[in-house]
Amino acid sequence: MSSTVDAAGEPIPTSAVLMAAAKHIAAPCRAQDVAFIKCKKKDPNPEKCLDMGRQVTSCVLNLLKELHQKCPKEMDAYAGCMYYYTNEFYLCRKEQEAFEKAFPIPE
Repeated sequence: MSSTVDAAGEPIPTSAVLMAAAKHIAAPCRAQDVAFIKCKKKDPNPEKCLDMGRQVTSCVLNLLKELHQKCPKEMDAYAGCMYYYTNEFYLCRKEQEAFEKAFPIPE
């Protein structure tokens, strides 16, 4: 995995990228995620929650784009490590530390 974005600068949300960014995604996208989960619990019809699902996806993709713009080397190194080691966090602590130093986790 050479980069977390494509040639146009759009995020490539692979499992390694999403796992690497999970702590950063949690807080900013929480409201959209909670609304989507509540909708899914309330109505089993998947069509009823499509708009809320799009909002979650949009939030995550925008955050991934921001992460890549602010710390591309650290993000690529961490996601690349996660990809290489099949998302085993403990094998990528050095890359995780550099990534979280470059872009601290939001509270």
